[in-house]
Amino acid sequence: MSALPRVSRPLLRDEAYERIRHAIIDGSLVPGTPLRDADLAEQLGLSRAPVRQALLRLAEDGLVASKPQSYTRVAEFVADDVRDAVRLVRALHELAVREALPRLGRAHIAEMRTANERFAAAVAKGDVGAAIEADDELHDVPVRVCDNRAVAVTLGRYTPLLRRVEYARFSSLPAQRSVKRHDELIAALEAGDGATAARVTATIWTDLEALLEDQ
Repeated sequence: MSALPRVSRPLLRDEAYERIRHAIIDGSLVPGTPLRDADLAEQLGLSRAPVRQALLRLAEDGLVASKPQSYTRVAEFVADDVRDAVRLVRALHELAVREALPRLGRAHIAEMRTANERFAAAVAKGDVGAAIEADDELHDVPVRVCDNRAVAVTLGRYTPLLRRVEYARFSSLPAQRSVKRHDELIAALEAGDGATAARVTATIWTDLEALLEDQ
C-alpha cells in the first residue's frame, strides 16, 4: 500500500477523511486496495477510531466498498454511478452559474481567469494534480458566489467520483479544449449572458461524460 503522510495535528476523523479521500482520488490508493484501519492509523499517526469513522464516511461517498466482517477496500470504478454523478454535477453547476450571475463582480471574473491560466499551464506540463486543483478553483467561484449550501454540499460529495476518472485518464482528457471552454464561460459571465454561460458549463461536463465509455 502506498504510504500516506502523517497527520501533524490531531484533527481526528476530518483530517483522516481528507487524507484518505485524496489518496483514493489521485490514485495513490488504487481500486481494490484493502483498507485496514490499523495500517492507515499507523501511517497517519492517529488512533483507529477516527480512521474507522473516516472509512464509513468514504463508503457513503462511494469511494470505499465495505462488507461487515469481510472486507473494506477502495471502491472500483462503476461507470453507471460515475455517469449519474456527472449528470448531477453538470446540472448543479448550471444552476450555480445562473444564480451567481447577478452577484458576480470584476474580482470574481479575474479570479476565474487566473485559475484558467494556472489550468492551462498545468495542462501544458502534464501536471494532473495542479490542473484539477485549478479547475476546481475556477468552477468554485460561481458555486461560492451563488451561496446555495445545498449545491455546495452535494457537489462536495459527488465531484470526487469524477475527479478519480480524470486522474486515471488524464492523457485522454480534452484538456486543451477545456481551456477554450473556460474562456467561453468567463466571457459569457462577464457579458452577463446567463444562457450561454449555462450552455458552456453543460458542455464542459458533457465532455467528461464521454470518457466513461472507455471505463
